[in-house]
Amino acid sequence: MRSTCSSDKNAVVQGIQQGYIDGLREGSVSQVETTFHKDAIMYGWISGGGPLIAGPAREALGGFVRQHGPAPNVATRINILDITPTTAVVKVEMENDATGSNYTEFHSLFKNGEKWEVISKVFHMY
Repeated sequence: MRSTCSSDKNAVVQGIQQGYIDGLREGSVSQVETTFHKDAIMYGWISGGGPLIAGPAREALGGFVRQHGPAPNVATRINILDITPTTAVVKVEMENDATGSNYTEFHSLFKNGEKWEVISKVFHMY
């Protein structure tokens, strides 16, 4: 039988919210980066036949935030799809980012000491 404590679930959601989402809302590259492991990767499609975005997550997200600035009206829903004592998969539904776009994202996290970090992100922009 597996057991995951509610404090881990809260920490995962809080980490995504306070680091990633609030960082996007404020336009803070350093805040967004706190959510992602230094070697995290991301892949995703831009709607309408746009390019595949692929590579280091911190670099790509930092570039996006620097280029587009804050997203004061971003709205999200964060759902933990599954969690173990050391791993988690989270679905983030995002509306109205800094470019006015909407996304569905899946984040894979691992517990690095006491901190939950995103190690991969896959997304689709609508």
